[in-house]
Amino acid sequence: MIIASHVIFGAYGFWLPNDPRGSWSDFVGAWELYRCSGPVRKVETRRSVAGRPHDGAARIAAKERLKHPPVKFNGLQARAIGRGFGRFAERNQLRILACAILSEHVHLVIARHHYEVEQAVVLLKGEASRVLAEENRHPMTQFPRKNGRLPTCWARGEWKVFLNNTDNVARAVEYVERNPVKEGLPRQQWTFVRSYREFLSEL
Repeated sequence: MIIASHVIFGAYGFWLPNDPRGSWSDFVGAWELYRCSGPVRKVETRRSVAGRPHDGAARIAAKERLKHPPVKFNGLQARAIGRGFGRFAERNQLRILACAILSEHVHLVIARHHYEVEQAVVLLKGEASRVLAEENRHPMTQFPRKNGRLPTCWARGEWKVFLNNTDNVARAVEYVERNPVKEGLPRQQWTFVRSYREFLSEL
């Protein structure tokens, strides 16, 4: 039985659907990207493909053809995103067991919930975007659409691994907690993250 999920989702422009290493997307939505790097290269593996050998120049060239510059969150934006996650988690009793909000992507370990994990990610992205806009920190502020709405600051979809035992959950939690350290940053502490031991006691 699935008891939690490890999910990773990117900021806009972080991982393109036709990235030469592969992606979880089903299609390329922009002709400029298709013309530069071709069709989607969908992967089904649950393992990271970030280290796969690939044509780095082609990947960079594709990013240069994005409609807007790739998003990189600063520290204040990361805090706003965290407030959005916390607000959603509290309102919906979503148990987040680990969280790392980095400049280009987010790692979460989420306990099983009545929302499917894909839906939970969409709703978390939406709440984070609302808080960014409320605090005037939305990275797409300078690119409003004709209707006044802002483009999304998130990449489409998510990468996920379903966790079916406590050992796997523990490894995922530790991996997420160490992720900022691998990028030369301190471990992150978020008030909305639930204790792993508390989670175990509820199983």
